[in-house]
Amino acid sequence: MSSDKRLPASHTERLDAICRSTAIIPVLVIERLDHAVPLAQALVDGGLNVLEITLRTGCAVEAMQRIRDALPDVTIGAGTVLSLEQYRISEEIGVDFVVTPGTTPTLFDHGLASPVPMLPGIATVSELLTGWERGYQRFKFFPAEANGGAKALKSFAGPLPEAQFCPTGGVTVDNAADYLALPNVMCVGGSWMAPKSLVDQQDWAGITRLTREATQRYPR
Repeated sequence: MSSDKRLPASHTERLDAICRSTAIIPVLVIERLDHAVPLAQALVDGGLNVLEITLRTGCAVEAMQRIRDALPDVTIGAGTVLSLEQYRISEEIGVDFVVTPGTTPTLFDHGLASPVPMLPGIATVSELLTGWERGYQRFKFFPAEANGGAKALKSFAGPLPEAQFCPTGGVTVDNAADYLALPNVMCVGGSWMAPKSLVDQQDWAGITRLTREATQRYPR
């Protein structure tokens, strides 16, 4: 890798603006297309304006497009981006950022020139350093609880104080405080405010209530 292949500072700045605008990013798996807009509206009504829509279902891409059309002020991230093809699809539909659960050199390199900034997923310091040598300083820590939780992130700050994280995976309303208290945590990702049971029941008011409780407990 040549030394001139470095992440533009603007990418880090854009991720900072997104992640520091909210304490919580809801991580959503949308299984029915007709749920997309009312689910997003319920979260917005509860105080969350940054949404991560995971590419785990066949309707995820169209769901993001519908949310973009209906709620143009919402910041949309494409999550569970696993490949270069998925990254490029996310660029085409105009998401604001992409999130990966883990990151390959191919994804790291594509993100350097992409118009859409990437929040790369890492679980170890070695994985972090693969991105670090390319200029990445903002990361998703996943799966957070399975990899040592807040204690692990606290230990990352020793050798890499400039690195900042959005931990996801096992983060709940009760342990989010442990992460958000750390100086190297920008925000957390979680799904507790939109549980599958309420989504399946189309209980949008219930999701708004849980979201409002979360944003009141963890304000930004």
